Amino acid sequence: MSTPLSLPGGTWPLGDRTVTRFGYGAMQLAGPWVMGPPADRDGALAVLREAVDWGITHIDTSDAYGPHVTNELIREALHPYPESLLIATKVGANRDAQGGWPTARRPEELRRQVHENLRSLGVDTLDLVNMRMGDAEGPQPGSITEAFETLAALQQEGLIRHLGVSNVTAEQVAEARVVAPVVCVQNLYNLAHRHDDDLVEQLAADGIAYVPFFPLGGFSPVQSEALSAVAARLGSTPMSVALAWLLQRSPNILLIPGTSKVAHLRENVVGAGLSLSAEDVAALDGIGS
Repeated sequence: MSTPLSLPGGTWPLGDRTVTRFGYGAMQLAGPWVMGPPADRDGALAVLREAVDWGITHIDTSDAYGPHVTNELIREALHPYPESLLIATKVGANRDAQGGWPTARRPEELRRQVHENLRSLGVDTLDLVNMRMGDAEGPQPGSITEAFETLAALQQEGLIRHLGVSNVTAEQVAEARVVAPVVCVQNLYNLAHRHDDDLVEQLAADGIAYVPFFPLGGFSPVQSEALSAVAARLGSTPMSVALAWLLQRSPNILLIPGTSKVAHLRENVVGAGLSLSAEDVAALDGIGS
């Protein structure tokens, strides 16, 4: 085990739990294109254990990663889970033999996915289930009500503690909140993709977490002189500056950067803790405008 790091950003209430705003996304633990086992299984287990040893209390996953691979790694590395740890998973898609993500949102499909997550994680109740909508291009119009009602019924049955939504429009967030309480929204958002600015503010006012995700392959904003200049001035990297900007953007933003390497996890933690000046923030805000 490495020397524990001080996690940046403090904490935020997520349902009946309080989690570290710096969390961990487990997607990259599976093989290429999020299919099959990792090339370094011991390394994958090590990064999970290191994250929890450092005090991270929010891990994001899905049984579709692998499929099943990521959840099984989490179970092997961390079960029985610390009481402080919240594991968020998501439903709404299957995997096909070509590595695609066909949607699976019919009631019977969602029930099956919830039970698969329960089995692979080795729990009787899932801490948090996000209902993923849209497609690889992003959120798409359409009703979320039937799918969210299915998850709300599973919550009433005691199989899910908390519900969230992912890859959604602001209208779908509002629609879901009519069905059942929503504790988090997980959407694409970063320095170069600021379309959810108003939603972030609204959710913060309502005490709801916003969890930005990045496209597969990591964060690659537009080639920005402003980002490079801030990173150079701070003696850091563009990725670190981007993470630090998110933490300073709003107190309800929870980070889930992913990696399969302990050294990279440490780099992300340190980077997210950068202190950005008002001048830095003003320069960075111009990227997405």
